[in-house]
Amino acid sequence: MIRLQQTEYSPGPDTMKKLTLIIAFALFTVSSISGAHGEKSITAADLDALIVAGNAPLILDVRSQDEFASGHIPGAVNIPHTELEARIAELDGHKNNTIVLHCRSGRRAVSADAVLHRKGFTKITELEGHMLSWEAGGHPVE
Repeated sequence: MIRLQQTEYSPGPDTMKKLTLIIAFALFTVSSISGAHGEKSITAADLDALIVAGNAPLILDVRSQDEFASGHIPGAVNIPHTELEARIAELDGHKNNTIVLHCRSGRRAVSADAVLHRKGFTKITELEGHMLSWEAGGHPVE
């Protein structure tokens, strides 16, 4: 008959340090992905209702000038994401106001969001689904 001897495993201090670092990194990554700057979002229907009621925040469209000219949300201001850094002074009067940020699908808005946060803008709200959602919902364009 073979006898197996049972031993208890006790992790050493180095193992515990590594485990703690891994857990901390995982939590940091999850919190970064879920809202790097604590952005809020607004639906196209809710933004449209604010526009109709005359209570619209600054709507910043970071698409190209050609895209903007082919149709944009009523009252939106166009500063292409590639020009935002150089033209940031145009937004200085809105530093403490809500800015609804959007592009076509969301990709360019990510870089624009980073520029705005770096320049001290903190009340940034993203249009859910961006211009694609706005148009799909049948909301007005100028």
